[in-house]
Amino acid sequence: MAAVRFGRMAARIGVTDMARAVEFYQDLLGFAVVWQNGDPVQFTILERDAAELHLLLATGWRGPEFNVAHLNVTGVDALHAHCVAHAVPIIKTIADKDYGMRAFVLADPDGNRIDIGEAD
Repeated sequence: MAAVRFGRMAARIGVTDMARAVEFYQDLLGFAVVWQNGDPVQFTILERDAAELHLLLATGWRGPEFNVAHLNVTGVDALHAHCVAHAVPIIKTIADKDYGMRAFVLADPDGNRIDIGEAD
């Protein structure tokens, strides 16, 4: 295994309305669309800095009751305040965690939970 090197890994989440999901991640969180597939669009890749997210159109999708992704950021307090100001559902409020991060959990329009944190 020493010769094996892992590359990027991206979270893939289901959405019921691609345009609404893209708008959320683009307009609210500043991601950029880098690739889309299908007519109508069935799959979208979004990027911001080193983060990558794959959206998959899934009729009847409901976000699970667990976090689908963890996003490490710089400026977690500013991002939390931005989300609150834009009425994004906050599942777990911002707090200092015993594992050395300051973090909160938000839900996108499909109920997908994203854990967002910054190392102390």
